[in-house]
Order: sequence, then C-alpha cells, then structure tokens
Amino acid sequence: MNFEHHRWWSPSLGHDMELRLYGRSGKPVVVFPSSGGRYFEYHDFGMVESVRPFLEAGKISLCCIDSVDAQSWMNGGLHPADRARRHQDYDRYVIEELAPFLRGIFPGRGALATGCSMGAFHAANFFFRHPDLFDAVIALSGLYQMRSFLGDYMDENVYFNTPLAYLPHLEDPWYLNRYRRSQIVICVGQGAWEEDMVADTRALEGILRHKEVPAFVDYWGHDVNHDWPWWRKQMPYFLSRLSL
Repeated sequence: MNFEHHRWWSPSLGHDMELRLYGRSGKPVVVFPSSGGRYFEYHDFGMVESVRPFLEAGKISLCCIDSVDAQSWMNGGLHPADRARRHQDYDRYVIEELAPFLRGIFPGRGALATGCSMGAFHAANFFFRHPDLFDAVIALSGLYQMRSFLGDYMDENVYFNTPLAYLPHLEDPWYLNRYRRSQIVICVGQGAWEEDMVADTRALEGILRHKEVPAFVDYWGHDVNHDWPWWRKQMPYFLSRLSL
C-alpha cells in the first residue's frame, strides 16, 4: 500500500498544512479529522487499518488532511464572525489547493468526503457546497449546524456553512441535480453522546427527502456510542455498499 506525506505552505491559511496519502488508485477519499484533529488521527485511531482491504484492492485512496478548527469554530477567543471568516480560509485551502493536488493524481475522478464527529460536519458541508469536487459523502455522527459553538449568532458566512440553514432554501438545479446523482451516506448511533447528532441527522434526512435527494440515512442501535470503535465498524460497512 502506497504511503506518502505531503506538506506545503498554504497561501489561503498563511501557514504549513500537512496530509497523508494512502494509495494512488481508485476513488480518492478526503478524510476530515474530528474536532481540532490532525492529519494523522485516522491512522492513530485505527481507521486506516479498518479500510485496509479497500486500499489494498485499489478501490480507494485515503487523503487525510489537517483541520483548523482550533483557529475557527472552536476558537472561543474570537467573535463568531471572525471564526466563520477563518473557516472560509480553510474552504479556500480545500478548493484552491487540495482539489488541484488531487486532480493531478486522480484525473477525472470525483472525491468522496468523509469524517467522524466534527469531521462529519466538514464532510457533509464540503459535499453540499462543492458537489463539483465531491460526488459522494459518508458522514458519521455529525452535527450539521454551529449552534453548540456560536449560539444563535448568524451571518452570511455562518449561514453558508450551516447545512441545516442553507439546504432548506436551496432551489438551484445545478446543485440539486448533482446531489441526486451522488452517493450520500449519513449515519449516527443512538447510544451515549449521540443525542444531538441524532436530532441533526433526522433534520437533515427530512430536508433531503423534501428535496427528493436520495440518501442512505442509517440509525444504528442504542448501544452504539459516539466513539471510534463504532466508526471503525461503520466505515468499511458503508464503503462495501457504495459504487467505487
């Protein structure tokens, strides 16, 4: 299995960003880390090992990237408007720097966005905002709004990074038609620490149904907690059900 480490100065963010690339064939899978996580998190918590059969079969490649959550949504020292603006810098990094990097390695291939917990928020948000880059998403145990970080604050940047806010009003066929051709998996457990995620998942499910966007929304059991052992089970389960 091919393994590479990449690091470059990000003009979008003003500092170095790092990533790990596992494999160079199949569908590129962009992995967003959980809250404040780093590019090595997916390896350290056993997620890379859990999908090893897909990597070794050449069905997928993993691109595990850094977050800047500690500078944006989680930065309690900044006004919410500044936190949202910092996230917009991260959006530029993904679209203007990471996307060309991936297209150079995987020409003509749409990417799959994935993540656990806050990584699921990023995966879903980037998928819905940029369906020209991402044509699949597996979001595990995510919140799909920023209330727990920002309270009731809302401005344009927050709105357009809050799927539960912008999706209900989205009528543009350019987006909706791409969603309808994509593969969408939203999963949540119903055990410990999943209550808020269940509520957001149900809200997102209702929006997608109303928009006639097909999605596999899966609620696992009341013993399924918000934790890595379950995400290690969920990720290969859903990969096996996608067209890769």
